[in-house]
Amino acid sequence: MRLGPYELSSNLFLSPLASYTNLPMRVTVRELGGLGWATTDLVNARSLLERNPTALKLVASSPEDRPMAIQLFGSVPEEMRDAAVMCQELGAQSVDINMGCPVKKVTKIGGGSAMMTELDKTAALVRGMINAVKIPITAKMRLGWDEENLTAPDLARVLEGVGVAAIFVHGRTRAQGFAGRVNLAGIRSVVAAVKSIPVIGNGDITTPLAAKHMLDETGCAGVSIGRGAFYDPWIFRRTAHLLRTGALLPEPDFAERLRVLRRHFERYCEFFGEEHGARLFRKVAPWYAKRFGPSKPFKRSILAINSRADFAAAIAEYLEWRAQFCDEHGALKEKFQPEPMIASFMRDPNATDVFDRDAIPVPKGAVDTW
Repeated sequence: MRLGPYELSSNLFLSPLASYTNLPMRVTVRELGGLGWATTDLVNARSLLERNPTALKLVASSPEDRPMAIQLFGSVPEEMRDAAVMCQELGAQSVDINMGCPVKKVTKIGGGSAMMTELDKTAALVRGMINAVKIPITAKMRLGWDEENLTAPDLARVLEGVGVAAIFVHGRTRAQGFAGRVNLAGIRSVVAAVKSIPVIGNGDITTPLAAKHMLDETGCAGVSIGRGAFYDPWIFRRTAHLLRTGALLPEPDFAERLRVLRRHFERYCEFFGEEHGARLFRKVAPWYAKRFGPSKPFKRSILAINSRADFAAAIAEYLEWRAQFCDEHGALKEKFQPEPMIASFMRDPNATDVFDRDAIPVPKGAVDTW
């Protein structure tokens, strides 16, 4: 598919997740294959213009991190315009505007989902950004503020009119946050609202089959995956293979998961420094462990790491403990295998666990940096 002037290698996108989709994560996922486009953590436009060190770290990139978009949030037109120019100067291939974040820290300053409530004001802000840069401007939104205000189709139509290159839409409202079932019909209504620009669907895509289901049911041009890439960093490669051949590759085995976990950790240490990187990785490693099978001791010990040595010790202790759940060949016994992942929009509507979910926690700290 195409996004502005770019011909992408696939129609699969990595969604921005505050404090998670940093350079180490993006490069790790890209290395595994299948990813067509990645977006940075969301960053405050004003903070970027002030060259806040934390903000600059959020948008840091590298030659292998291409194509790459920087996601901005904010509500002051001049700041968003000037930040878009700065993103272009930093080498970004695109700027994405966050109109979907439901977090109060963001919406209370008029950013994120709050931008969906004032269409004319938002259109003027976006027009100013488009006129200031040569790279494509895209927008990430939700279906609306709540069920009574499903403004996404109208906003998508308006934004296409001012010149955005693509729309990313999460199939929930701001009021839902990350709970409840993703509304595929809502995404389909956004697809129908635009004339020619691509609409990329998002929300609860945790398996290749879920990605294909969203594409088939909504008619969207591509899908953007966030949390699913933490459960399964191989999801882009596996999804691309499914879409290309119709065959579903198996989930990676434990040895492969461990290999990528170690590589991801090492990139954290290289990028953030050993001690700080180890501390930050405490919240990343448990996502890998969700597909390890029994892993409580590992999840507990990983929360105390401060160094490469601590990480290695936590892995070694876990491998020794995990052996009791494996057969003579080292494979996890069937009764200890993790349950298959099923997207909310593919579950039985009457299932009692549809709304039970793990949430990626909102990062702590000042909203002026992320």
